[in-house]
Amino acid sequence: MTLDQNGVAGHDAQMLIYKIFRRPEWDAFFAAGQTAGAPVDLSDGYIHFSAAPQLAETAAKYFDGISDLVLVACDAYRLGEALKWEPSRGGALFPHLYRHLTLADVVWDKSLPLGASGHIFPEGVF
Repeated sequence: MTLDQNGVAGHDAQMLIYKIFRRPEWDAFFAAGQTAGAPVDLSDGYIHFSAAPQLAETAAKYFDGISDLVLVACDAYRLGEALKWEPSRGGALFPHLYRHLTLADVVWDKSLPLGASGHIFPEGVF
């Protein structure tokens, strides 16, 4: 990713944001080709994502002790105007998607195993 002098990514750069799915949620998404998200997403009316600096805290807070997860990366710019950055934990801006997520939106998906001291993230995420 290329950043300008203010630390802002250029429009031609890829900015990945992340969604953690439980394996059955991922399997259903994969089979259907789209998803409105997990139960918390359906309840809130948007799909919750995390930026890379927020990801470990999200995993620890909402998926503590849960194994067999899938980490999905999406390009924030490709999600268009349906993606809003809104205040959440501690006032930090989190990406929220106000439409269904499709398999075409997914840049990559990888297993997110649980290790002895927490989840083991794929190399290069942070």
